Amino acid sequence: MNINEIQSIIPHRYPMLLIDRIIEIEPLKRIVAIKNVTINEQVFQGHFPGAPVFPGVFIIEAMAQAGAVLLFREVPDRDSKLLYFTGIEEARFRKPVIPGDQLRIEITVIRYKMGFAKLRAEAFVDGQLVAEAVISSALAPKPQ
Repeated sequence: MNINEIQSIIPHRYPMLLIDRIIEIEPLKRIVAIKNVTINEQVFQGHFPGAPVFPGVFIIEAMAQAGAVLLFREVPDRDSKLLYFTGIEEARFRKPVIPGDQLRIEITVIRYKMGFAKLRAEAFVDGQLVAEAVISSALAPKPQ
């Protein structure tokens, strides 16, 4: 799935769209997304000058967006709904992510029922685990 297909599913746009490509997907079970980390991203102007590190909260957000693609693409009336990030558990950051790295984000559904989901999320750089978490989300009507 390319960037245009991703944008047709989730509402995120630059500078908050944090996934670039989907390379694997099993509906409502598993997804693998790619995030290319580049020095051109706005966050590196301040995090940290001279020693850029991609913030952990951005890694978690990229995980949540990959999970949103997995879940939201199955919602037939998604134009009238939003998928809200509702929780995070067991977040661990193992190694700094820097410009030039490519994050491989792997999401597995732990539980999905009636618009509520719990997902296992892992992020890798060059095959090495750099971050992991359990994230939760809920489907809700889009505010008018």
